[in-house]
Amino acid sequence: MAKIWDKGFDNDALIDRFTVGRDRELDLMLAPYDIMGTAAHITMLCKVGLLSAEELSVLLPELKSLYRDACEGRFSIDEDVEDVHSQVEAELTRRLGDIGKKVHTGRSRNDQVLVDLKLFSRERIRRTVGKLQRLFELLQQGSERYRDVLMPGYTHLQVAMPSSFGLWFGAYAESLTADMSQLFAAWEVVNRNPLGSAAGYGSSAPLDRGLTTRLLGFDDLDYNVVYAQMSRGKTERIVAAAYASVAETLGRLAFDCCLYASQNFAFIHLPDKMTTGSSIMPHKKNPDVFELIRAHCNRICGIQNSLRLITTNLPSGYFRDMQLLKEEYLPLFDEMDDCLDIAAYAIENMEVEQSLMEDPRYRLAFTVEEVNHLVESGVPFRDAYRQVGQAVQRGEFEYHGELHHTHEGSIGNLCNDRIAARMSSLMARFDFAKVDAAVDELMGE
Repeated sequence: MAKIWDKGFDNDALIDRFTVGRDRELDLMLAPYDIMGTAAHITMLCKVGLLSAEELSVLLPELKSLYRDACEGRFSIDEDVEDVHSQVEAELTRRLGDIGKKVHTGRSRNDQVLVDLKLFSRERIRRTVGKLQRLFELLQQGSERYRDVLMPGYTHLQVAMPSSFGLWFGAYAESLTADMSQLFAAWEVVNRNPLGSAAGYGSSAPLDRGLTTRLLGFDDLDYNVVYAQMSRGKTERIVAAAYASVAETLGRLAFDCCLYASQNFAFIHLPDKMTTGSSIMPHKKNPDVFELIRAHCNRICGIQNSLRLITTNLPSGYFRDMQLLKEEYLPLFDEMDDCLDIAAYAIENMEVEQSLMEDPRYRLAFTVEEVNHLVESGVPFRDAYRQVGQAVQRGEFEYHGELHHTHEGSIGNLCNDRIAARMSSLMARFDFAKVDAAVDELMGE
């Protein structure tokens, strides 16, 4: 099949294989969004007089049929076709004849892939937001359920001060609110329309970029057409940075769980069915699930750097280097979502040890409590500190009092309701309903 940029000469087969790379495989992930972008584009072409109403009435049903096929996994890219953009145009031409050749008026594959990636990223961020919210809710439930169950807190991996499972679960829940802020920032960047920037310098065709923005449910435009092209790579890095933030939280939680599930700690317990064994040691029950979450999250944290290395020092304009961004970027979303799913499953089934602080190994966690008790009775802090320290040195330290942590965010005042309100406020900023309405109107029956 002739390429859409065919000028009457054949290309070297080896060059073809190298330049196409993994596009056919990866572009299947973008197919629904390329078709959606095409539907918006030709609707706009009709409005500005570059396509007749009759032509639009023929093209749109075929695009909607292709869209259903793509969403349901029935869309494919032929071996002799370069990418999804070429396949959609080729399929329309095959079905409808010369009308299919009109859909590319006023655009380039450059702005096609830009809008595909924006629409794809917007949808995948939305999915991740839902999974992150689910994990947040489970962590908050754990925080409430175990709010009064004490555990030792550590600094430098040395027993430090009393903590609680309520505090521990709640810490990771609040960390996810910061990550949600990052995801919203990424959402704002991807929810801007680059369509109409063509090859990066606009078009002499009388395009209505505001119309395609509304049709696709975008909040705004990438206005400057040169910037729109420059956003390739930048957008992916911003999204990858937000996902790295989530991965940092999740990887740290996984490390804690690996540590706390070990026999030397035994703070948490996983059901046997969620552990793995050893081929030689019959007693082993390994927390492989958390070890793999940690490894996946470490890899996710590195993706933004891989993207940066592909685009660093490129001048303005389009370069084929950008094709390689897909290989790093597109798989990111499934990897992150799988980690969120399995982490939620593990947290939901985890049990905690409820009598940890009865162990004499943790009695020194209460030294600060004793210092504060002495201060409250009138002893200067530095003198109280010295008295308790000397008792520790003599092996005579004991503490039998109760904990009275009342300030915001402490053991006795977790503020989970305020953290939940913050998350709800963040969630409300994502206008998913607007996106749904636009897509339904554009691609619905």
